[in-house]
Amino acid sequence: MHKVAFLSKQQQPLTMATHQFRLYIAGESVNSKLAYSNLKVFCEAYYTDDYHIEQVDVLLSPDIAWAQGVTATPMLLRLAPTPTLKIIGNLSDTEQLLNGLGTIDG
Repeated sequence: MHKVAFLSKQQQPLTMATHQFRLYIAGESVNSKLAYSNLKVFCEAYYTDDYHIEQVDVLLSPDIAWAQGVTATPMLLRLAPTPTLKIIGNLSDTEQLLNGLGTIDG
């Protein structure tokens, strides 16, 4: 089952989803909204109900972003499956996203 969580400083969601992502955003910016929307559509198309998305707003939780090495937003961090992977941008290029996540052979 897919879930969307908003991560606070004290929360670390537990999930059994095979595909786990953390999306670092900057408030309600256009690119942040677009990245979330594109990721949600992508996950529904390729992972159906087997994904989990956490969102971390770097404006509200700068210490979390700093600790994770976030240098730009929006930034996607794939937590599972391993290896961990970072993708920066609004995730609008589906083919690049597929190749970057290793879902298809590039």
